Amino acid sequence: MSLGRVLRTGTVAVLALLWLVPTWLLVVNALVPAESYSGSPHWLPTEFGLFDNMSQAWDKANLGPAFGNSLLYSVVSALAAAVLAAGAAFATIIMPVKHRALWFWVIYSGTLLPLQVFIRPLFLSYAESSLYDTQFGLLLIYTAIAIPFAFFVMRNYALTLPKEVVEAARLDGASWWRLFWQIHVPLTRSAMVAVFVFQFVAVWNDLMFGITLTTSRNIRPVMAALADLQGNYSNVGPPVVLAGALLVSLPTLVLFFSAQRFFISSLKIHR
Repeated sequence: MSLGRVLRTGTVAVLALLWLVPTWLLVVNALVPAESYSGSPHWLPTEFGLFDNMSQAWDKANLGPAFGNSLLYSVVSALAAAVLAAGAAFATIIMPVKHRALWFWVIYSGTLLPLQVFIRPLFLSYAESSLYDTQFGLLLIYTAIAIPFAFFVMRNYALTLPKEVVEAARLDGASWWRLFWQIHVPLTRSAMVAVFVFQFVAVWNDLMFGITLTTSRNIRPVMAALADLQGNYSNVGPPVVLAGALLVSLPTLVLFFSAQRFFISSLKIHR
């Protein structure tokens, strides 16, 4: 085995270990019954109280409505971002528009600034309007912040599509609208699914906008609700908090593995 291969294997093993250690600690300590937790982290499972801890987290943080809210925000905003980004990529790559590079940077510039920069103006504008503490307000901001990265992915994927397909469709009299929905969208389906998964996970895991732009429990997303378990007035132990974190991560894991099978089937179709 060559030295380069050994170094690559060792680097991957170290990175995998760095990822697995905190994950292992989360799972093991989530298994500890809350009443048995001594304050020191457990490295090996000794008792099983996971379901009781999850039940406490579900009740104490009122995770039921929060789950529904996050599911709404994640699905709608990720789907809207994928469709809008696909349309923007189609317009800037396939259609004969001027200043393509300028349009790319105008849209992609939304990823160049940290999201914390937008907190104050968003809070002030939302507070002065009817968007504050509403589901529609969160849907707007989640969709807006998802579009730039989604556009970047869709544009790069659109650059790889064969131009002959578009030219043949135009010669056959297909309109731009028909070309987009019947040819471009099916060809970019795998990229749209990837964008949907990325943005779903990003919105699902968001805490900053959830605690800044909402106050009501029936509006807040699941991460903001989970944060209440660690608040100053919370009386639950770390195992309950960790069990709640494990519980709210399940939808993203299910989506990822489901989408992984779709990626593989899409690659077989386009080979």
